[in-house]
Amino acid sequence: MNRSLLLLFLAPFLLAQTEQQVEITAEPHHHLVLANDQVRVFSVDVPPHTDTLIHWHHHDYIYVVLGDATVSNEVVGKPPVQVTLHDGQTAFAPPAPFAHRARNLSDKPFRNVTVELLQDEKLRTLKSPWDSDRGLDILHGGTQEILFVKDAVRASEFELQPGGAIPTHHHAGPHLVVALTDFELRIDIAGKAPATLTQKAGESRWVPGNVTDAITNAGHTPAKFVTLEFP
Repeated sequence: MNRSLLLLFLAPFLLAQTEQQVEITAEPHHHLVLANDQVRVFSVDVPPHTDTLIHWHHHDYIYVVLGDATVSNEVVGKPPVQVTLHDGQTAFAPPAPFAHRARNLSDKPFRNVTVELLQDEKLRTLKSPWDSDRGLDILHGGTQEILFVKDAVRASEFELQPGGAIPTHHHAGPHLVVALTDFELRIDIAGKAPATLTQKAGESRWVPGNVTDAITNAGHTPAKFVTLEFP
């Protein structure tokens, strides 16, 4: 390889090393929407054919994609990787820490919900409390697909048809609900009057642990959402 070709190949890496690198909270496309001692949740919105600043991830994180997109993931010190993402796709990012830039190659906005696991070091050492890390459960008028277990956190995707229900179950630990569609759910909590939960697509809600409930889709359209259950 001659010198000019070598410089052309190395240019993106040299540029990444010299560009300003910011904390995720200072990256203008990442909007903090929820924070507690377990998670920081960011709503990410990158317009078509634009890119984020190079930003740091100091904690492991899980992301939920909202809408289809094609993105160039450019991790500092590594070659860019072009990825095609699909609406509702949920994944665990490479273990932190690392810095990267996301470049939106699509004609539509690239949107996702990024969930930082603030206690990742502790979670990595825990034995998984879950019976399985993959599986599909058929519910009454719906499904629960267990997607994966990472850092002892279990990710599942639920789909409930109108009137579909999740039978009575117990949550020992807290969990996060990320809406993939607009929905209205009826929550029947043991010992309490029924409550209504409404969320818009892309919204996140934190639910404390030690609760027993049953859930019914009280709306007129299918309800789809991802849950992240913590030990």
